[in-house]
Amino acid sequence: MTEVALQGYVPGAIGRVAEMHARYYSREWGFGLYFEAKVASEVSEFLMRFESSRDGFWTVVNNDNRVLGSLAIDGLKAPSAGAHLRWFILSRDLAGQGWGNRLMEEAVSFCRDREYPRVYLWTFDGLHVARHLYEKFGFRITEQVEGNQWGTRVLEQKFVLAL
Repeated sequence: MTEVALQGYVPGAIGRVAEMHARYYSREWGFGLYFEAKVASEVSEFLMRFESSRDGFWTVVNNDNRVLGSLAIDGLKAPSAGAHLRWFILSRDLAGQGWGNRLMEEAVSFCRDREYPRVYLWTFDGLHVARHLYEKFGFRITEQVEGNQWGTRVLEQKFVLAL
């Protein structure tokens, strides 16, 4: 199976991004229906208002165009609050192949090209592989708050990359 990184929407992306998040976070963290529905509705809303001059959406697909990974940059509030990095996930099948680095390089380059002042993301403590990648690209924790919005108590973290 040969994977190819594609920029933009591909058929099935909304469902696959929601499914991949739901399966991973249910299995590893006990998140449930609320989380899956929130991801699906927010990805849908984002893609419906997507503007290529402002927003970025990348998928990694296999030869059958099945989505195996994703990452988005929501630039709606980029001039004031910063660009929002969202829905970064990769299939276990892609582990260790450099796709996380490739997606992050695309996203950060996209933001630099648009001269966004910063990029931020929200995640939570315990996602060590993702945190390592964020820090490798220069993101730093700027805020931490305990939350229970996903049905499981987590320490939510805001990471920011100043550009």
